[in-house]
Amino acid sequence: MRSPTRVIEVAPERLDRWLAGFAERHGHTDATGRSTPGGVVVSAHAADGSSVVATPFAHDPLGVVLVRRGGYAVGLACGGTFSASKVGTRHVQSRTAAGGWSQQRFARRRGNQADALVDAVVGHARRILLGDDESPPTGVSTRGGRPGAARPDGIPRGLVVGGDRTLVREVLEASALRALAGLPLRELYDLPDPKRDVLENALRRGRAVRIELTEASTPS
Repeated sequence: MRSPTRVIEVAPERLDRWLAGFAERHGHTDATGRSTPGGVVVSAHAADGSSVVATPFAHDPLGVVLVRRGGYAVGLACGGTFSASKVGTRHVQSRTAAGGWSQQRFARRRGNQADALVDAVVGHARRILLGDDESPPTGVSTRGGRPGAARPDGIPRGLVVGGDRTLVREVLEASALRALAGLPLRELYDLPDPKRDVLENALRRGRAVRIELTEASTPS
């Protein structure tokens, strides 16, 4: 019998040690690796029937875009450290309002505030993630032996996003950020209002290896 699968986030620097500990706890393991654009996915099966699948998100540089009604954070990180970032607040009213004409006026005001928030985040993302260039140059890359579109130094190869799904989608769909279209995404919609510590946490979780752990249950 096996326990339900749970997800653990482990810093990439700690993965080898974590896998060694898994083998110590569960007995000899057979491990295989599969190359993906985000790194090598490791699958391991232990002697007692437990198993893990470790999926990295090893895209570097890494962009972070967090948006909620009332706040935002944008950052560009290389090697796990932010080289540029911006955290700010923008007020968007809650949904509560009186009926009739007041409600219509409230809805328009709220919509305008949300549009202003999106515009502000798009502007910061263009500056921080694209160097204020909507069409950064591309070239031929053979990273990992696979030809493909290369990005200049400082332009993200992956994105960590979180906050309000609708607002995040509107930001990423802006024409000014079309150069980010199609980048691998790691989505963290369980994050609280964006602040500096939340931005740092998003980067930590964005870089983490996601481990799906299924442990064999101990007979009662």
